[in-house]
Amino acid sequence: MTLEMNRRTALGGLMALPLVGATSQAPASPGIVIRNAWLFDGTGSARQTRNVRITGDRIDAVSAGDIPVPPGATVIDAAGQTLMPGLTDAHWHMSAVKGVPWMGPQDAPSIALVFKDAERQLLRGFTTVRDTAGSVFGIRDAIEQGIMPGPRCYPSGAAISQTSGHGDFDPTDELPVALGGEPSHYRMLGMTAVANGVPEVLAATRQQFKRGATQIKIMAGGGVTSDHDPIDTLQFTPEELRAIVQAATDWGTYACAHVYTAAGVRRCLEAGVRSIEHGHLIDDATAALMAQKGAWLSTQPFEGGDNVLTPEQMVKAAESLGTEGWRVSVGLAKKHGVKVAFGTDLFARTTSSRTENTMLPRLGTVFSNAEVLRIATSGNCELFAQSGKRNPYRAAPLGVVREGAWADVLLVRGNPLDDLRLLEDYERNMLAIIKGGVVYKNLMGNA
Repeated sequence: MTLEMNRRTALGGLMALPLVGATSQAPASPGIVIRNAWLFDGTGSARQTRNVRITGDRIDAVSAGDIPVPPGATVIDAAGQTLMPGLTDAHWHMSAVKGVPWMGPQDAPSIALVFKDAERQLLRGFTTVRDTAGSVFGIRDAIEQGIMPGPRCYPSGAAISQTSGHGDFDPTDELPVALGGEPSHYRMLGMTAVANGVPEVLAATRQQFKRGATQIKIMAGGGVTSDHDPIDTLQFTPEELRAIVQAATDWGTYACAHVYTAAGVRRCLEAGVRSIEHGHLIDDATAALMAQKGAWLSTQPFEGGDNVLTPEQMVKAAESLGTEGWRVSVGLAKKHGVKVAFGTDLFARTTSSRTENTMLPRLGTVFSNAEVLRIATSGNCELFAQSGKRNPYRAAPLGVVREGAWADVLLVRGNPLDDLRLLEDYERNMLAIIKGGVVYKNLMGNA
């Protein structure tokens, strides 16, 4: 593939390769049979001894007994290790790699960094992500077409922000378009879309669907990494929020919203936002309202050092988490029966950065290990499926190991139902990684 084709692939938007379909990944093997596994299917609380067969990109047999082996199939003897669905991340930024401009990859070196990071994520066992702001359509398409390895992706496209909102990174001396200024480089490349008033937010939202978004991301409150928006600010009026949600609903999908404070969350809920991103400062009444509205809490179990921050950003980060951190909001969600999704929001990533594998086990301080694994597999995928007909993977279930599901599975050394920390040492403990019927890692060999 030429350098120019690489560039067109990665930049997304109008230069993206055409998406051939969710089954157009790297060619699958003639078949895969996994024997003698202890299966956690993504929905229960225990393991069962099972044999599993994969044909093409789907699971076509799960049995306690023997399964016929197709000619030429790969046979993996699990030797009593744990077979489970691929892990997922509900709040990822695929292009947020150190050395890549925040607005997206624009040259061969930065494109290579993004693709390598996507491959590393897959090899950590994360087979599906929801990208919550980024011009990643071309990257997603390249992965789907088998040009580069990486996770499945639900792209949001540009995050919709008001002027001086969490997605407005323009210098203060640059006029916004509404006041006679020119569109910034960020906006031209589709990382963010700054819009004010109902007509503008409708146009910005519809533009993301034109580009291929599966859901919409709203910046509805102050953020840590932006300079012009205190954490406590409410962003977008109720009318603007309702307009964005209505546009998403008209496309058969939903809106998620970056917001920390209880007041901001309540405004989003009243507008019909279905997924609250962060929400670390909610109170008991707001958690109860989330349950009443059927909204999700997409949490990120942050601890110091997960992301490299400036001193000013560290002050905002402390304010965004409150005095007791993410566990309070997650505990309130659990108390009221709010569905919780797991995401990480890791950015400026390097090969030595913290990973999802480090963050996920932290949820085990609030939930049981089985609950954590369900959240990171079938639970997140239930949220992703809220995108309805915009869901590019709707032809089969994700996040579960059962007949007819997408063949996205992991073979893990030991039993993560007993010890979630097994997932942290992914190089040693991820014995096999299969996505869409393609074997990307297999330390067990062919039996």
